[in-house]
Amino acid sequence: MTLVATAEEWRYRWHNSADPRLIRLHHTVDRLTALRPGVTVSHPQDADGLTLAYAGLGAGLDHVLPFLEQQRGPTARREHRRTTWARLAAHGVPEADLLAVGCPPGRTFRPPARQPTVVAPFRVGLVVHLDHDRAGATAVPARLSRKTRQQYQREQRTLDRSLEVAATRADFTFFYDRMHRPTMDRRHGAATRSVPPRTAWHSLFRHGVLFFLRERGERVAGMLCRLEPGALVLRLAGVLDGADSRYRSGTYVALYVSILEWAAREGLGRVDLSGAEPFLSKGIVQFKRKLHPHVAPPATHFAGKRLWLCVRRDTPAVRDFLVANPVLAEGPGGLRATYFHDRDRPPRTGLRWQTGGVVCATEVDLDVFLKGLPCAVSRAGSTSPGT
Repeated sequence: MTLVATAEEWRYRWHNSADPRLIRLHHTVDRLTALRPGVTVSHPQDADGLTLAYAGLGAGLDHVLPFLEQQRGPTARREHRRTTWARLAAHGVPEADLLAVGCPPGRTFRPPARQPTVVAPFRVGLVVHLDHDRAGATAVPARLSRKTRQQYQREQRTLDRSLEVAATRADFTFFYDRMHRPTMDRRHGAATRSVPPRTAWHSLFRHGVLFFLRERGERVAGMLCRLEPGALVLRLAGVLDGADSRYRSGTYVALYVSILEWAAREGLGRVDLSGAEPFLSKGIVQFKRKLHPHVAPPATHFAGKRLWLCVRRDTPAVRDFLVANPVLAEGPGGLRATYFHDRDRPPRTGLRWQTGGVVCATEVDLDVFLKGLPCAVSRAGSTSPGT
């Protein structure tokens, strides 16, 4: 193995391994680097918009804050500074309406002045557990809802779909340049987070499987996966030239189902669908929920990390945000789908929660949850509910 391949494999394992020794080392580094946590304040373009702040683990700048900004709306500017945990607990981030704090394992965050708080996993992993025999492949489509399953079965026939296992460097290049990169660029733009091609080659392709879904003989979608003991880990995906029509046609669903069927035939016990931020409004959570995975903190260095969401002010923008983004909060026995609402804002229960690992749903009245918080006055002179 070359020095480059060894370095890329080490980098991949550092971020994704479930090896207890690496996880302990990662947690030690996290605690040391978080001794003086960074604070990033994200100001909205709208004068009456939601001011966000993120503090704590540096990984939150890649995972948490970009998602919160995407759900909030356009960002005017960011400000960065350093603080201490004691100062953060005593004062919070005064200019923020909503503060998210990423805590390393073993640390809790006590918000100042008893600010209303929700505690969630820093990230959630989504894993499909399969039967351990070839017959398990026939049960995969049954995981889909009736409507989705009917569409899948109809399109399997009409589009003559088949799954290809690819093996050459040219196959990898085609997938990365014609599928993965354009799909990420089209769907996420400047917020795209992905694996560089060199890392994808050394740490995924050379340790895994590249799949293509064909329709009427043409490659229309692909998935690059890593093989782990007893498991297939789905890592990079894309559709041909990033075409949105491939999502609407059910191609993406068919790709996932076909790969799950392949894994079951191969006798693998589980398929890791990868992770996401702990919000039901996360598009990939809603999409992958169709496959009824088990949702829980990932079995990596993220497992012991927590996300504290603290509300500092009661404003219309805060209420809109909380209602629009139900949280997968921690609770006894598993995760709880937490839907916020008030008299004028019904709970967003159209974002479904039913899947393994999410034990129940709860609805939280914002008039009760935010009681006692100061109400910010907008530049137009109006005040938020409760004034």
